[in-house]
Amino acid sequence: MDLLFAIDIDKEEIIVSESPKGTNRIDFVERVKRQENKMLYHAVLTLTSISQSSDFDINIFKAMDKVCQMLYNKHKGN
Repeated sequence: MDLLFAIDIDKEEIIVSESPKGTNRIDFVERVKRQENKMLYHAVLTLTSISQSSDFDINIFKAMDKVCQMLYNKHKGN
């Protein structure tokens, strides 16, 4: 499973979804409030800004995605 992250700016929440490899299906996992994990929230904000950059760099995006994955997995372990 690949985790996907999005930001709901109005509610200040991270939307976490997952997508089974080899499919186009996306399944909702949970919402994480900014107050519950500020570091993850800011990491996903950064990931979002990288994806919207006019000089998008896939290597930077993948590196930041790995950071988000790691922070989320740590969050779930707590």
